[in-house]
Amino acid sequence: MFVGTRLPLLAYLVAKATHAPRGDRALRERLIREEAARELLFTMGDPPNIVDATCATSTLDAMSLMQAGRVDLGLLGAAEVDRFGNLNSTEAPGPDGRRVRLPGSGGAADILSLCRRTVVVLPLERRRFVERVAFRTSPGFGDGPGFRARVGLPAGGPSAVVTTHGVLRFDRTLGEAYLAEIYDGVTVDHVLAGMSWAPRVAQPLASRAPSRRRRSRPSAA
Repeated sequence: MFVGTRLPLLAYLVAKATHAPRGDRALRERLIREEAARELLFTMGDPPNIVDATCATSTLDAMSLMQAGRVDLGLLGAAEVDRFGNLNSTEAPGPDGRRVRLPGSGGAADILSLCRRTVVVLPLERRRFVERVAFRTSPGFGDGPGFRARVGLPAGGPSAVVTTHGVLRFDRTLGEAYLAEIYDGVTVDHVLAGMSWAPRVAQPLASRAPSRRRRSRPSAA
């Protein structure tokens, strides 16, 4: 796995603790680990991430794993995602209408371009789920069918967008996202209200109950 920062990093830790205990991860900051760091990390370059790492190499070596087709899964976040799975982490419209500069790709373009499949983790908000991203930082299915082959990208791309209320998956024939799953107690209308376009809805639509092992914790806010 090639893991992004913040929400993708938390998603990796959850997967590692539940259904994917053998999942290795390659990080942008030239590190490869088989076990999660002992301390909770918020960026890839935190010094605790180096302790007990399987490999501390160069950025070129880490990124070349994707170019060689050896990375099964990428985990990414973004400011925006659109109906074709393109991501924006470069700039977005601010509340006053002016563009707001964001951190940029940081390797996200490589991950979405070259991993065998990519999962995006985002809160469900209309400003994030847009019909077309304001800036295409990382290419999903571009402008629709045939895009990836046309620009010379491998057949991977986004496979799912996991949100706080449901899961979008992708029809590879259309290159377009559809609503595949909602969480227990959530309605389709509620999900659609958090998006700026209306995706197709799977029939039948899957529903998932919350894990019984999970315990809610009070918000730090």
